[in-house]
Amino acid sequence: MDRIIDIVLPAIPQTLIMVIASTIIALLIGLPLGIILTTTRPGGLTESLKVYSVLDGIINILRSFPFVILMIVVFPLSRLIVGKSYGTAAMIIPLSVSAAPFVARLMEGYLIQVDSGIIEAAKSMGSSKREIIFKVLIPEAMPMIVTGITMTVINVIGYSAMAGVMGGGGLGDVANRYGYQRNEPLILWSAVLVIIILVQIVQFVGNFLTKKIDKKK
Repeated sequence: MDRIIDIVLPAIPQTLIMVIASTIIALLIGLPLGIILTTTRPGGLTESLKVYSVLDGIINILRSFPFVILMIVVFPLSRLIVGKSYGTAAMIIPLSVSAAPFVARLMEGYLIQVDSGIIEAAKSMGSSKREIIFKVLIPEAMPMIVTGITMTVINVIGYSAMAGVMGGGGLGDVANRYGYQRNEPLILWSAVLVIIILVQIVQFVGNFLTKKIDKKK
């Protein structure tokens, strides 16, 4: 038992660092992109087919990459920013690049679901496009946005396990190095159990916040 604790416990902070940092970066990139996609799409507040087509194409291409291949492609960027292509810090880059398009597409999907009648009412009251975006679109879609953030964190937890196998450390590395390569099933399943617990915690918190925001509306 002590051996399991000594091996698995230090891997948890590494996984959390990868997940939290990557999610924050992905949200900082993905949320604005989702807003731009929503407003520039046909019939949007600031319709621009050229801008929409370019962004839509880039996001579709990035989302088409399997994560393992995307990591390999992005490793030079990791070396440029972090100075190396392995380790927890280095893996934050490919995790962020992978999650940002996912966030952008989710946000676009949620924002376009906002009732057009509410938007038209805001326009008739003289609201600017900026006010409509930040005082109508985003608040109305907030419960769905929280759901999207929850989904993103859970996806990043799964990707972080793959990143661990590729030299990123964390629970994925422990499961691979000890559980698979050294054939220690107790350590393997301990790492899996921790990942499952993390996912359940994230899902519980996400559901709680979504219901709370929905009730306020």
